[in-house]
Amino acid sequence: MKKQVYIISHSHWDREWYMPYEQHHMRLVELMDDLLALIETDPAFHSFHLDGQTIILDDYLEVRPEKRAAVQKAIQDGKLQIGPFYILQDDFLISAESNTRNMLIGMAESKKWGTPVMLGYFPDTFGNMGQTPQMMLQANLESTAFGRGVKPIGFDNEVLPDDQFISQYSEMHWEGPDGSQIFGLLFANWYSNGNEIPAERTAAKAFWDQKLADVEKFGATNHYLMMNGVDHQPVQKDITAAIRLANELYPEYEFKHASFTEYLAAVKEDLPSDLGTITGELTSQETDGWYTLANTASARVYLKQWNTRVSRQLENVAEPLATMAYDLTKAYPHDVLDHGWKTLMQNHPHDSICGCSVDEVHREMMPRFEKANEIGKYVAEEALRHLTAAIDTTDFPEGSRPFIVFNTAGTPRSGLVSVTVELARKTFREGLPSKLYHELKDAPKGHYQVIDAKGQPVAATISEEEVLFDYELPKDAFRIPFMKRFVTVQVAVEEMAEFSWETFALVEADVAVETKDAIVKEDGRQLVNAHLTIDIADNGSLAVTNQQTGDTFENLLVFENVGDIANEYIFKQPEGDQAILSTTFPHQIKVIENTDLVGVVEISQTLMIPSAADEQLAEEQKAVVDFRFRKAKRNQELVPFTMTTQVRLERDSQRVAFKTTVNNQSKDHRLRALFPTGIHVDFHEADSIYEVVKRPNQVSTHWENPTNPQHQHAFANLHDSHKGVTVSNFGLNEYEIVDDTICLTLLRCTGELGDWGYFPTPEAQCLGEHTFEYGVAFHGAPEERYETYKQAQAAQIPWTTAQMHRQAGTLAPRAQYIQAQGETMAITALKRSRYQDKIVLRGYNLADQETVFAVTKDHTTAELLNLLEEPMEGRLTPAIKPYEIRTIGLKEM
Repeated sequence: MKKQVYIISHSHWDREWYMPYEQHHMRLVELMDDLLALIETDPAFHSFHLDGQTIILDDYLEVRPEKRAAVQKAIQDGKLQIGPFYILQDDFLISAESNTRNMLIGMAESKKWGTPVMLGYFPDTFGNMGQTPQMMLQANLESTAFGRGVKPIGFDNEVLPDDQFISQYSEMHWEGPDGSQIFGLLFANWYSNGNEIPAERTAAKAFWDQKLADVEKFGATNHYLMMNGVDHQPVQKDITAAIRLANELYPEYEFKHASFTEYLAAVKEDLPSDLGTITGELTSQETDGWYTLANTASARVYLKQWNTRVSRQLENVAEPLATMAYDLTKAYPHDVLDHGWKTLMQNHPHDSICGCSVDEVHREMMPRFEKANEIGKYVAEEALRHLTAAIDTTDFPEGSRPFIVFNTAGTPRSGLVSVTVELARKTFREGLPSKLYHELKDAPKGHYQVIDAKGQPVAATISEEEVLFDYELPKDAFRIPFMKRFVTVQVAVEEMAEFSWETFALVEADVAVETKDAIVKEDGRQLVNAHLTIDIADNGSLAVTNQQTGDTFENLLVFENVGDIANEYIFKQPEGDQAILSTTFPHQIKVIENTDLVGVVEISQTLMIPSAADEQLAEEQKAVVDFRFRKAKRNQELVPFTMTTQVRLERDSQRVAFKTTVNNQSKDHRLRALFPTGIHVDFHEADSIYEVVKRPNQVSTHWENPTNPQHQHAFANLHDSHKGVTVSNFGLNEYEIVDDTICLTLLRCTGELGDWGYFPTPEAQCLGEHTFEYGVAFHGAPEERYETYKQAQAAQIPWTTAQMHRQAGTLAPRAQYIQAQGETMAITALKRSRYQDKIVLRGYNLADQETVFAVTKDHTTAELLNLLEEPMEGRLTPAIKPYEIRTIGLKEM
């Protein structure tokens, strides 16, 4: 039988990258115009793979709406191969739910047009998540194709000496941490190995002699894949002629213009028995370490912070509240939420969220984040309006001012919740705003306390009264502007159940409530609660004692500043560069807040750091000198780098929270916060996509990069058999384990894109003011670490609050909407299905051991769903396997 060569026409379409979005967009229109014309004029043209992302269709039809019928016909005829995703994401830098919604929305969009290509397509993702096998199977995808993460490596066929290949073939099995297994296809010769195939005899002979040798080097079967395209590649218009010529020149081969569906069917029927198996996440750990591209996690960190903010708003606030409100309204804003998700996901392609594009690209991302966030806020506010109108507050006394707190996280939480409580208002109909302002401001001040629905006092702090402008937008009338007098209340909630609410009220008191034993002591140099003692050392670092175990951790929160002469993709410290540490500079302490409920101390420091790299870096950048071989150093001009860090400890918290604000006026550098633990172990843990991944602390023998950066979402942890430390964060996706120290990257500043040319990116220097939020928690025995993991994830989710009237209602003042209890379960979604009349609750097992997961809601029946919200085979049991992702559908009886 002849060897089979499958030629797949495609163009890898980075939606935005080294040119602004609209530059790429207009070239996409040209590509699609040419493609549709070629389909119409060349009957032999088999098909074109539309890069696995349906957003291409939206982008094209935005400019060419009159081409809809032609696009539809090409898809129905199999000429355009579409789906199954909405965009080609960076899977490590977007949330687990964002990865799922990309499949859920992409599959739905594909099916509107025709039949999606049933292939998990990750051609240029910067590493691949370990849960890909389980996720693909739960989306009915049994195969995946990818370009990075294992060896042989991508476009240059890099093979390192004395290496035992993870896979000896470009085809392999891929097994996830839960044991799920799919077929994996590595683009061992990159996704351009069949690009620009010559249609002239001499050139074709030279081309195919080389290309066939390359592809056969790694092929496990006699079915070979040639990818006819590359980044933003125009369609090859003479491809059918080039294929006919190849068949003439090489009679022992059969060259065919094909689709992935045809290729996968053929190759999977002919796999050898010695096919290798790769496991877990694919991050090129067996390479020299330079091109893992993990430092994109710290490029333009403001993008990552915004992405976290919007993801939490959609996933953990808007959707749960809208789900709760459905019981009252029998309506759910599917279209509005889809619009919000699509807007957010437009920022999730790998060259976008990774921060590795030109400045214009990332400038355009900011309005998308803001728009998606406002959509999420609108959905949440509408749901909150319905919920608060239905909650009974008649148990509170006349004249009280009720307010409500929602915990929309999937785990019980304690904490100090802030809410604005209006005391009085005067509408603009009552007079001039300035007159109303002074009338309210000059009114006698009162004393207040907080009570619960049973009338019992609740621990709280209450601010001084203030007056400000506000307005209402009634659903059936014109807007109402007013001046309001209000206080800000911080109320302590304890072990508030997942997906629950609790109602309180502000009432007048005879005298001001006195503060008891305050948390801040020793003139601001110590903070103490029942769990932790924090001492600020003479050098500005922290020593924290875990009162449960008696362990003290010293030299925490030391800031490290070094130079960076590489690019948006990769960090490289200049040769001979010495780290500048915050502990070598003076510091000042200021007590910001001090009650029995919370203590906040501000540590101020001004480091003197170089203003930039020296002039040699600019020359090396312009000459496109590979960053590995640059000799630039930091210059000698020192400028102030001012930092203020608020250290916050709440009464009931086992976590210390930090908020660091910097005024960056320096270029070409990196800032990290260091947390030495004294824990010397071989592995650590961090949260990834539906997984707490266990990663080695040591690199492979081939590793040349002096650093080993890693991705995270909410936390990284080091622990031994006695104690552990969990460093949490908000939108700070890069960390590194250096010996016993968890190093959290706060800011990385660089002046060029990198990759294949010189593209200046002055805005990637991140000049100006930045604020970073993160924290540290401590635990004893290893099994206790999971609670710190769940609290780190919950810390990213804002509490939801609202003031209410004293009113009769159908909902209890304190209730739990749904119970989702599992000791090592992390909940990622509470929503309603678009396709069935069901509540959808999703979570995953944080642990490598089986756990029990119980989900209950009155008057509902439960069934097992996949990630596409379709019923799965098998009985729903309480037992959750290690690393299992579980989606449960609940339907009213």
